[in-house]
Amino acid sequence: MSKIIQLDQHVADLIAAGEVVERPASVVKELLENSIDAGAGIVTVELIAGGMTFIRVTDNGCGIAPDDVKTAFLRHATSKLHGAEGLEAIGTLGFRGEALAAIAAVSRIELLTREPGASEGVSLSLEAGSVSGMSPAGCPEGTTIIIRDLFFNTPARLKFMKSDRAESSAIAATVLRCALSHPEVSVRLIRDGKTEYHTPGDSRLDSCIYSLLGRDFSAGLIETNSSDESVTVAGFISAPDAARGNRSYQFFFVNGRPIRSLTLQAALEQAFANTLPSGRFPSCVLHITTNPGNVEVNVHPAKTEIKFVSDKQFFDGVYYAALGALDRRKATVNNADRLVLNAEFGTPEPGTKRREQWGSGAKTGSGFKSLHVDEYRKKFGSGDPGAGSSGVADSRVGGFRAGGSGVVDSRVGGSGVVDSNNRQDEEPQLFQEPFRVIGEALKTYIIVEYKNSVWFIDKHAAHERIHFDALKSGDFEPMSQALITPVVCRHGREEVSVLLDNADLLDKLGFTVESFGDDAIAVRRIPDDIDIGDTEPVLSEICAELMRGGSAESMRRDNIYSSIACKAAIKAGKSSTTRELESLASKVLSGQVAQCPHGRPVAFEIKKAALDKGFLR
Repeated sequence: MSKIIQLDQHVADLIAAGEVVERPASVVKELLENSIDAGAGIVTVELIAGGMTFIRVTDNGCGIAPDDVKTAFLRHATSKLHGAEGLEAIGTLGFRGEALAAIAAVSRIELLTREPGASEGVSLSLEAGSVSGMSPAGCPEGTTIIIRDLFFNTPARLKFMKSDRAESSAIAATVLRCALSHPEVSVRLIRDGKTEYHTPGDSRLDSCIYSLLGRDFSAGLIETNSSDESVTVAGFISAPDAARGNRSYQFFFVNGRPIRSLTLQAALEQAFANTLPSGRFPSCVLHITTNPGNVEVNVHPAKTEIKFVSDKQFFDGVYYAALGALDRRKATVNNADRLVLNAEFGTPEPGTKRREQWGSGAKTGSGFKSLHVDEYRKKFGSGDPGAGSSGVADSRVGGFRAGGSGVVDSRVGGSGVVDSNNRQDEEPQLFQEPFRVIGEALKTYIIVEYKNSVWFIDKHAAHERIHFDALKSGDFEPMSQALITPVVCRHGREEVSVLLDNADLLDKLGFTVESFGDDAIAVRRIPDDIDIGDTEPVLSEICAELMRGGSAESMRRDNIYSSIACKAAIKAGKSSTTRELESLASKVLSGQVAQCPHGRPVAFEIKKAALDKGFLR
């Protein structure tokens, strides 16, 4: 009996659909690309309940001829490719001829289409890929396609769908990328009857960015435009002071196609090297234009990844475009600062007028000078960054604050704290022989004399491990601090959706969050040993772990605990009290702490014999 059989057409179509149609956002992406390829100047996307039950995409493009309507839903049927030679230089977003067939195989479809100048259009209905009705119809020029009951005939796929909010956010992110890739097209997104996006379609990238990402994001951008013989890079990058805690606002487009590329991402971030602190990332909206023959787009079913003929060529294009924009901005800022200083000290540049207006930052005849908020704090502040300006109402008395003077107390199993300003009873003796803290080197390493050895302990790594173990213990209840003014963290829509869907988990970790628009959350409480400035980076790392696939749940949980412990631990480079040093040393020397959560050692020992040998004693 033959073991090899040929699958029937229906099963083959379902397999193909699984490659192209992963979720409702995949459907929207394919239909949007078809509309753009059809020359549409206006495209409207409507969805209900996350897109599982209803998606409608309407455009004013070229429409479909009546004779081609049925053919359009056959596999490998396309108007964008006419031979093998066309694969070498693909200039359209779609070309495989699989999208409509794949979508039709797992949904119910209604199509209305009319070519420009035609007296009437065509209505077509399909169910699970089979035509159920076709007739002439009156309709506007262009195409309207309605997708209902996605995956109705493949119930096993439904269990992989996320909440309506998560699916809606994924669609919104898809529409946003498509709109940014083609500012000449006016794109509108209507979700559950409410307009989410509406771009002007005036071919100006800056106005498109403004309408999609808002005023605050647009205000922090620097324009760039660079080209060589093969690659042109144009668009915007963020100013260093507008960097974010994640990469969700890095948008790259190659020949109008939204893509993900580690090469381009690395090029952008390399241009910002030595400019941004660790954990901060630049944003960008960059359009890379090149000869279609220099890229291979036929490497991914969803066409979100491409290959470059020369990675270095494209890396250099983005790197030097970003670097040039940063250098020009730096020169402009330095020149502006020089003009301000000259004006303040009465030596204006030739051809310039001395500024005498209040609020300009220059001195006036009355001696008035407005101060930037940072200048004000430096001039009139107490010198304590937490004094009077923390914006925090501590939820308990004598609480430990990150960067302060308290450390985890060994008597309470890692969940309590010691305030060095309120010394409690002495700790019980843990050792047969006493140890002596000699001091602290480089504000980082504790030096301890114990038995016949000298120990060097990394205080940050040791405290990080203590906090990590406390988080992992089942009975740990973090203490939170209520924020007088909530911290607003802006992430991508998908990231915000993930954080809100995991609000209960965040609450257990000490964070209280709520929605603050589609791409932001308001944080009202944070763990009391986390600095306010670390709120967004910590949540970004937590979100990245929650979105990471392929990892065991326990591994993701440990990575989340590690991120929180790292930010909560005493920072290297900050002085600590003797009480803190003794508390950390006691835990390390008693064997309770051996490695940090990342596997690095927290201490090493130099025996007296080794010292004697070194000094030839």
